[in-house]
Amino acid sequence: MSGRAVAPESKVTLSRVEGDLEVGRRAVIQGEGSPPKISVSGTVYTEEDTIFKCSLYAENLDGEGDLTIEGDLHLQNKASLDDGRLDVRGNMTAQRIDIGKSLQLDGNLEANYIDVGGKLEVGGETVTKKIDVGGAFSSRGKVKADNIDVGGSVEVESTVDVEDIDVGGKVEVDGGKIGKLDVGGSFISHGPLEFERIDVGGTVKLTRGIGGNIDVGGSLKVQEDLKFDDIDVGGLVSFSGTSEGSNLNVGGQLKVDGDLNLSGTFDVGGIADVKGKLSGKDVSVGGRLRAGKIVAQSRVSVGGSVETTEGVHTAHFQIGRRGKVVGFVKAEEALIGRGAHVADIFAKTMTLEREARAESLYGERIRLERGCRISGEVQYVEELRTERDVSFAHEPRKVSELPKKP
Repeated sequence: MSGRAVAPESKVTLSRVEGDLEVGRRAVIQGEGSPPKISVSGTVYTEEDTIFKCSLYAENLDGEGDLTIEGDLHLQNKASLDDGRLDVRGNMTAQRIDIGKSLQLDGNLEANYIDVGGKLEVGGETVTKKIDVGGAFSSRGKVKADNIDVGGSVEVESTVDVEDIDVGGKVEVDGGKIGKLDVGGSFISHGPLEFERIDVGGTVKLTRGIGGNIDVGGSLKVQEDLKFDDIDVGGLVSFSGTSEGSNLNVGGQLKVDGDLNLSGTFDVGGIADVKGKLSGKDVSVGGRLRAGKIVAQSRVSVGGSVETTEGVHTAHFQIGRRGKVVGFVKAEEALIGRGAHVADIFAKTMTLEREARAESLYGERIRLERGCRISGEVQYVEELRTERDVSFAHEPRKVSELPKKP
């Protein structure tokens, strides 16, 4: 194999090299043809500040320092640039890419494995199995990969199709598909997103989503509709559209502009505001709950207050001590905490603890503890038990049939 060597700080024109090509520092290589290119059957070795004013086709690239390719770069195997920057003004293909500092492309990038110590910038589309970047990765075009592992940030101005993303800082995409996403800081998707799992330490903002589990340490905001399995958020959750899933756990505050339909549990530590219908199996709120309508198969338990326009419908209802209920409650069993204020209650069995106040009560079995006040009517079928100092605005009536429930 013959090969070719180019002296440092020289300028040569080449078309094809049989064997290896060795290029000295600050040399300028020009190609032939239109557009100009160079074909090397072996490996291209470069020293610092080398410029190819053409496209380069070779088996391997092994360099030191900075290298500029003013065209395409197509390698059969590997590109390696120790402690340097690679700037490609066109497209790039290789099996493996290992760049010490940064890799910048104006065109598309295709490789099995990409390892960049600092920054990776792609002007076109990126297709690879694995991306490993120490600093930041950005792409204007679509990104398709099995795995992306970045220490700093990822920004994709188009859609993504990635199985696994692990990023220390921030990720921003324009929708697409993500299998598992693990981000230390924040995640933003400007377009519709399909996902299996989202795990973010800080904040998440989605346009519209369909997927599995979401675990967020800070806040979650969704601009349109969302379908999910389980959501666990430490702080604030905001849904602008209709949301549907299995279980929802929020440590702080929840705001939903549409309906929220769950097949499992709804658990909010602070305040929950659902403008539409809230449905689920178990509903539990530590503070205040407001909704257009609440339907829970098993239980509704609220520590502070409940406000609805179309009532609460559940098997078991409980309001905490000194709580407040605005809107009627329809349940199999209702427990009204001490000193609570409630509206109309429709239940088979109900207990109002000491000093509770209610509008009207309709039940089969009713128990009123000491000091309760009823401002409306009381109708019961089987039993009414009262302690001392209970007052009624109207005499309770025992009936054979209760009025039709709402």
